[in-house]
Amino acid sequence: MNKLSKKELKNLESIFTRIQRKVENGLNELYELPPIRVAKVWKRDEGGGGKSISITGDTIEKAAVNYSSISGKNLPDSSIATKLKSTSKKFHALGVSVIAHPMNPFCPTSHMNVRIFIELGKNNFIENWWIGGGFDLTPFFPTKDESSTWHINAKDCVDRFDLKYHSKFAQNCDDYFYLPHREEKRGIGGIFFDQLQHEDIEQSLVLLEEIANCYTKTYVELVNIKKKSKFTAEDREFQLYRRGRYVEFNLLFDRGTKFGIESNGRTDSILASMPPAVNWPFRLSKNIIQREKKLLKFIDKKWDQHL
Repeated sequence: MNKLSKKELKNLESIFTRIQRKVENGLNELYELPPIRVAKVWKRDEGGGGKSISITGDTIEKAAVNYSSISGKNLPDSSIATKLKSTSKKFHALGVSVIAHPMNPFCPTSHMNVRIFIELGKNNFIENWWIGGGFDLTPFFPTKDESSTWHINAKDCVDRFDLKYHSKFAQNCDDYFYLPHREEKRGIGGIFFDQLQHEDIEQSLVLLEEIANCYTKTYVELVNIKKKSKFTAEDREFQLYRRGRYVEFNLLFDRGTKFGIESNGRTDSILASMPPAVNWPFRLSKNIIQREKKLLKFIDKKWDQHL
């Protein structure tokens, strides 16, 4: 692909809308009762738009599955990890972003996103392009089996494309999903990459779709195991407290959030990743202190190195 024609753009958009649809269908399998689904199709004055889907219900308290396809004349700095190769500022970006906040504290929160950025020159000729994305898991009551399954499936997925990818992507994930003001990892990690060119655009898109499929299959499997576990008010208290770390990261450090804001995206869609209930207690209870100590000891391990 040398030029981003209307036909090529439509083909790209069909891939990402397919990803969005498959992830939503997978999450819907988790509910015991029919969830409440709200979809919003939106357009952007500068060019492009998207479709945001919010799902609430008994198993996943809140999920957001958002798709966007936007263009612009100035690529925000937040969209890149390192300096661009070209001098072009015109761009088109497509992506799907997913967040799932379960009701049951024993079920982990998860996040996934896949995206492609294309830098365009005169007459929409492609000057540069790259893909990014990945997925990570944020448990409140983690187990070894859960963590092993998450990382093994991630490794199996990317190993099919390049045996060097997993170790690099896993380290990127640990480095990126880190809260420096807390000196804590957000969760047990997963995979994360940015500004990657896997062979050509077509093969890179295959990689992105396989990553989305792996995320959906693995997360549905893990939630199904724990979604009917009995929990107490103290378990829920700890879950709401630790959800605060998710909010802090997304608002302070997440490049996707910053890119959405800086590119004049739909604010409600950008902030759809926020949990439906969260708490920052001024004074921590004994319950929270004890459980947090155990959690931090667990997530501080490098689980991907035990595969």
